[in-house]
Amino acid sequence: MTEVELRPQRVSDAKRFYQIIKNPNFEFMPIPLDSIKDEIKFLKQNASRRRKNFAYNHTILGDGEIVGGCGIKIDQHRTFKGEISYFIDQAYWGKGIATQAVKKLEKIGFDELKLRRIEIIMNVHHKASEKVAIKCGYKKEGVMKKAIKTGKSYYDAFLYAKVK
Repeated sequence: MTEVELRPQRVSDAKRFYQIIKNPNFEFMPIPLDSIKDEIKFLKQNASRRRKNFAYNHTILGDGEIVGGCGIKIDQHRTFKGEISYFIDQAYWGKGIATQAVKKLEKIGFDELKLRRIEIIMNVHHKASEKVAIKCGYKKEGVMKKAIKTGKSYYDAFLYAKVK
């Protein structure tokens, strides 16, 4: 089994992240990033959000190599609530990496950030992401109509959550 570690994201991760998300089989990225420059800008915004306690974004390392990214975004109006998101390089799909990353993020969310509720929201067609949520013990709370925008299209989303 691949050993998974999380570390804070760095601008130097931009090239590798861009390689991962530009794979044509990578369908469910709601944030349009069209260049490495866009990825760098996004990572700098993430660093600013971290300093303001809005988001805690991490690079996922599998056996020391960058295999994806993940984070917890804090609801600024309900600071007891966070949302987990993640992406994994296709070469590592189905190896339990997202599941391990979510469990590590959940620990950070509940133990360090003192959250009471953590959500995972995914496109209703993203079966692999739904499987991760279920494996990590999240409960399906419903369908959110047209809740995710990818490009110019809106998609329905499943809402999974866990409370402490």
